[in-house]
Amino acid sequence: MLTLLFDGIAYGMLLFVLALGLAVTMGLMNFINLAHGAFAMAGGYVLVLLMQRGGWPFLAALPVCFLVPALLGAALERTVYRPMYRKPHLDQVLFSIGLTFMAVAAVDFAMGSSQQNLQLPDWLRQRWEFGSGAAMLGVGAYRLFIVVVCVALALGLQALLTRTRFGSRLRAAVDDPTVAAGLGIPVNRVFLLTFAVGSGLAGLGGALGADILGLDPSFPLKFMVYFLIVCAVGGTQSITGPLLAALLLGIADVFGKYYLPKLGGFIVYTLMIVILLWRPQGLFTREAR
Repeated sequence: MLTLLFDGIAYGMLLFVLALGLAVTMGLMNFINLAHGAFAMAGGYVLVLLMQRGGWPFLAALPVCFLVPALLGAALERTVYRPMYRKPHLDQVLFSIGLTFMAVAAVDFAMGSSQQNLQLPDWLRQRWEFGSGAAMLGVGAYRLFIVVVCVALALGLQALLTRTRFGSRLRAAVDDPTVAAGLGIPVNRVFLLTFAVGSGLAGLGGALGADILGLDPSFPLKFMVYFLIVCAVGGTQSITGPLLAALLLGIADVFGKYYLPKLGGFIVYTLMIVILLWRPQGLFTREAR
């Protein structure tokens, strides 16, 4: 039981990092980017290429898995995303879904359709067991590493958005870009940096999840719904909402697949429907008055 709980927490933290960039762009920039999973896939493939073909150590490759999708996101924001900011949400959805299918086709052509295998270092393949019987807790080193990294990212991003000048500038730019620009805030630069950070976080999440979730060209399509569930259930007005929603969904998914494996993802989708029927604005979003 405790082992399942820990695995569910680790899986939830991974979902949180993967969905965090989407929550930022949706909640802070009011832009629906369903191509978010493509940046996560890019981070995963960067990790595979660096480790398998470049011989890079795992820890040395992780910052590059953030940097490459961040630079890619910045380039795309400047060229193709920026004209879509003022478009209706339906246009944004269709546009970003089109980019997703283009990314899937490009990766399938360049890397092949087979799933990529990742060889983790020995120190991340260890496992410890505490207690015995029903109270036994099995802790995998890699899952513990994911939890620690994700907690650090959550705390760092929360501090960045609430306690720094950049965070206040971002909120002002989202609330009223015209007034913010009149006050001297470089709105386009703020949006560019925000989109780049969101894309980089997606890439880092894709790299961390490559071993657990699997990595192939269909990755953005397989996990797009999970990203949206985290944002819909947790809301996008804060970092805390998606974090708690991801933990809830991760634990429910692990327990559901263990005790009712034939139902697959039915448990998660049922939980999502019940929550959204109860609170359509999300669990952790204040209802507008």
